[in-house]
Amino acid sequence: MPTYTGLARPHQPDPDALIANILRRGTPARVHHMELFHDQEIRDAICERFDLMQDVKPEDPWYRQKQIIRVNRFVGFDHVSANLVDVWWPFNRLATEDTAALSREDGRHYQDEHQGPITCWEKFERYPWPDPYTASATRELEWYSENVPEDMCLVSHTGHFSEFLTWLMGYETLCYALFDQRDLVQAIHEKILAFHKVEVRRCLEFDRVRMVWGSDDMGFKSGLMISPDDTREFVLSGHKQLAAMAHDAGRPYLLHSCGNLRDVIDELADDVKIDAKHSFEDTIEDVREVKRTYGRKIALLGGIDVDFLCRADEAAIRQRVRDTLDICLPGGGYCLGSGNSVANYVPLDNYLAMVDEGRLYSAPA
Repeated sequence: MPTYTGLARPHQPDPDALIANILRRGTPARVHHMELFHDQEIRDAICERFDLMQDVKPEDPWYRQKQIIRVNRFVGFDHVSANLVDVWWPFNRLATEDTAALSREDGRHYQDEHQGPITCWEKFERYPWPDPYTASATRELEWYSENVPEDMCLVSHTGHFSEFLTWLMGYETLCYALFDQRDLVQAIHEKILAFHKVEVRRCLEFDRVRMVWGSDDMGFKSGLMISPDDTREFVLSGHKQLAAMAHDAGRPYLLHSCGNLRDVIDELADDVKIDAKHSFEDTIEDVREVKRTYGRKIALLGGIDVDFLCRADEAAIRQRVRDTLDICLPGGGYCLGSGNSVANYVPLDNYLAMVDEGRLYSAPA
């Protein structure tokens, strides 16, 4: 079993330093690590490998939340993600066998690309729209606010405008509806926006929420899911309002988005005013190259390509981490992490090698 000397070093979280780094206020004193999330199977494997949960009983009602805190702290995060709960958006989901080494018994799930639960006005009226004012929606935020160590902060996730439009209608149906039922698309967008504005407002009531992280896949390998103009109208307009809410409350607004965003990235930085961009795939753009382009205006999060992370050996991963940090860390505005998320098909030791090398890293003189 590999030895991780970096992970053996004490980690001292510092949310203030993390935020200063994201706001590009100078080269940070150390590497900061952020991920959109770890799959549950990855968290379980880390806990089992390093015996992180030996004193917590599985039947503890807050076992999952305690596990997240311990895993995040162990791998070097300065934060824990906390969002509204008990507010459900029913979608049409399909399942297939999960072939990952750390597989899920119930399979891998994905959205029905043809039809979602809303394809006409009648289904729009019947849809059980979630209520962001649900009394219990903040129970996890309340628990985290009381139980996350004082040297860590909370980050709240929101802003699924492109995703929810696609999932609620089905991608194929949405593409037709943009021409045939544009008023229906607009109505769904307004429902999504109204929900997210209340969601963000409620999250910002918690002082320990220090950042807001929009999460919204807008594209695929070669372009946007819908036209640039439609993306501006139904997606960017929503993120602009949420970013303004975050900024008015003194919090940075981060954005995760998969896909090729070349047609709107300048608007995201200059008009929407995101503070950081997450999700990088080598076949679209290498984060090391982006540091020289729009990385001069906003922070860059992650970028160790997931396919590379799955296929490369330890030496290559460590070299890639060092090279990325050499290029992206100077001046601030970079956090180490995977290009997307730590999925259950990422070999655990490959992920740990990435984290370990970041912990060991010292910037060249």
